[in-house]
Amino acid sequence: MAPLAEALAAAARRVAQVAAGRRLESGLESAEDATDNAADDARSLRAATADLCYSTLRRYGRSQAIVAALSHRGQSADPLVEALLWCALSALESKRYADYTVLDQAGRACELLGLARAKGYVNALLRAFQRGGAAMAARLQADPQARWQHPLWWVECVRAEYPQDWQSILSAGNGHPPMCLRVNARRITTEAYQERLAAEGIEAERVGPSALLLAKPRPAARLPGHAEGLVSVQDAGAQRAAPCLDLKPGQRVLDACAAPGGKTAHILESAEVALTALDSDPGRCGNVVQLLERLGLAAEVRAADCTRTATWWDGVPFDRILADVPCSASGIVRRHPDIKWLRRPADTAAFAARQAQILDALWRVLAPGGKLLYVTCSVFGMENGAVVDAFVSRAPGARRLPLADGAAAQLLPGAAHDGFHFALLEKPA
Repeated sequence: MAPLAEALAAAARRVAQVAAGRRLESGLESAEDATDNAADDARSLRAATADLCYSTLRRYGRSQAIVAALSHRGQSADPLVEALLWCALSALESKRYADYTVLDQAGRACELLGLARAKGYVNALLRAFQRGGAAMAARLQADPQARWQHPLWWVECVRAEYPQDWQSILSAGNGHPPMCLRVNARRITTEAYQERLAAEGIEAERVGPSALLLAKPRPAARLPGHAEGLVSVQDAGAQRAAPCLDLKPGQRVLDACAAPGGKTAHILESAEVALTALDSDPGRCGNVVQLLERLGLAAEVRAADCTRTATWWDGVPFDRILADVPCSASGIVRRHPDIKWLRRPADTAAFAARQAQILDALWRVLAPGGKLLYVTCSVFGMENGAVVDAFVSRAPGARRLPLADGAAAQLLPGAAHDGFHFALLEKPA
């Protein structure tokens, strides 16, 4: 196991970057060697660092409030010191470590960060939390941002849109995400793969036609048959897309915003179709190609902006289009906890404008009588029903169809899946 001090220092650097407005992934990728052949201690440090980063950002609002309440400084501490305190508080409250270990290792982390002068301050604040943590926890219940661990504007938005479910939505956003598998129906049945898991002592519950929810997450590369393309990791909610497209053999299908490729692969696993997959990022297109190769699937993968149809469309309409559009990702924040602290209220309107632009462009390449599935991983109505309703009102003859599974358009995050919105639109013949 990597020393806690090293993990605290590494996590503090990354969390400080998030506080400064950078995505967490960029910091992690720039400093980590993710190869499978890395030494055990390096893997251990990466795992411990990632755990601290995610746990800290899931409770970021609470940790900020605690540090602000306990600090007696006339001005804010060094941003890196504050980030270290947030990470140390997360470690304390996780109860994975003895309190004295966290205090000792936080001091050592100060030295690793070149902040030895701050050791006394860090130690004093953490000890103050030890003494008065219970009373402070009670006081924090009155602070919505600290209690629900989301920005205040986000809390207010969810509460207004979901007066019956807002608490469960916010609570889900602070939890650990489930790990769900999608069985490759071209290579093995869901029942057979579930039996294979059971034979290796891996407990899994079937939650969809090809979906198996693991009782305990594990590295994807260690799943039986993963390298051979028997299975992929994909949230159960995301697996709703392919069946809702009403696919038929021989159809010409477009996945307009394809990366990272999970829905692309599910479409190809579900039906013999001619599929074109687009993404504006060439690097992410490469990832889609690699995924399809592992699964034994084939598609035309192109780096292109789906709204600039003149640069990629050959003039032949598509029978089916999947528009898994860019969005706030408010339905998957437990997987990316930095997102909720980097988003701003104005971002939702900006996403909605982009989503409308994508719908308008894709409608032009959809065949008469064809169907388009609009998908977001958002719980914000401005990106979901509002965008779809506005589009239907301005697109002559466009109509919204019931979804194949008969369920509601909005899937809220829960124990078995993330939050998604689906809308199936049909173009007049």
